[in-house]
Amino acid sequence: MLEGLKRLFTSRSSSGSRRWDAVSTWAETRQWAFRGVRDHDGFVVEGRFRGKRPWRLEWGPSQRPYIVGAELRLRSECGLPPDLQALVMGRELQQRLEKQVFDQYVEGVQTRIDDQTPPEMRWLVMFPRLTGLELGDLREHYVAMASAKPWLMQWLAGPLGERLAAAPGGDTPFVLMAARGRLTLRVAQSDPDNAALEAWLALFEVAVHEAQRAGVEIFGAEAMVAPRPPQP
Repeated sequence: MLEGLKRLFTSRSSSGSRRWDAVSTWAETRQWAFRGVRDHDGFVVEGRFRGKRPWRLEWGPSQRPYIVGAELRLRSECGLPPDLQALVMGRELQQRLEKQVFDQYVEGVQTRIDDQTPPEMRWLVMFPRLTGLELGDLREHYVAMASAKPWLMQWLAGPLGERLAAAPGGDTPFVLMAARGRLTLRVAQSDPDNAALEAWLALFEVAVHEAQRAGVEIFGAEAMVAPRPPQP
């Protein structure tokens, strides 16, 4: 009986690890670090953009109530001023979250938005957003707001705006935000196939590079912080 149980657990462990064989191969051939996550069915990939800027990719259960099921998360410490806060969000998600905020804090019993509310929802009512004219080709599918509007406009101008305009849209929840010097991308992703991972990572690399460029142009090089590995 003991041997039978050993075979059962060994079989389950091998089956779980084999599920991510394609992803681990994709990562390792690019000299990135891959590891599975014990606590849940997911994985982490870590690397550096152009051999310098550290980034972390995570796939697993959603950490936000507005994404149901699994999500893909990308993080990188960009060296931006720590007090800079910015948000780019899919328009359909923005409309849904604004309705939730209205129902909960205007028609509901709560009178203020507390710290338990995700920052994305708080920022929807805190910061001025770009107008349709300022968003240009992004206005149909995205909203954008920030504590420093000039930086936001510079960030979205050029390569990042082009990438976002070409990204898969529809009703898939998507968020790209800057806070505490870190850039974070969240997107609903039920099936983390290599093509999707590659596409979102490529967009995120552009976002990181453009965030640094815009930071230097708007705040000055002296305001930027040296890169460090992203925290879990």
